Amino acid sequence: MRVVLYSYLFVAAGGAIGAMARFALNVFLQRDVEFPWGTLAANLLGCLAMGVIAQFIASTNWFNDAGIIPDQYRLLFAVGFCGSFTTLSSMILELNTMLQKNEIFYSFSYLVGTLVGGFACFYFGVVCVRMLLQSQIS
Repeated sequence: MRVVLYSYLFVAAGGAIGAMARFALNVFLQRDVEFPWGTLAANLLGCLAMGVIAQFIASTNWFNDAGIIPDQYRLLFAVGFCGSFTTLSSMILELNTMLQKNEIFYSFSYLVGTLVGGFACFYFGVVCVRMLLQSQIS
């Protein structure tokens, strides 16, 4: 029972921090009503963070040495923080709004930018951590 309670607390803590970070980023970037810069930035940064975290966890024992078990940091970072920081539902709503305004170019750019950019950011995060860890070994 205690493990289940801790799981909920890890998701809640990560989710609260991720939601506040997403809101702050949206407030900071959303100056143009025509294009959802805040949501795009949150989704791309969230993918970058997920790539960095995934590769860091896979390549080091730092989390284990710190006393955090694998499921806990998955719940805290992946499910909690990145899950609330990035948002598919907001992207779909914003795409729908652009399509209703007949903004085909913006909606297509946003969709492709999010999907291709998200994967590119994730992979960039993985590569950066690999290079960082290899430079420490050398």
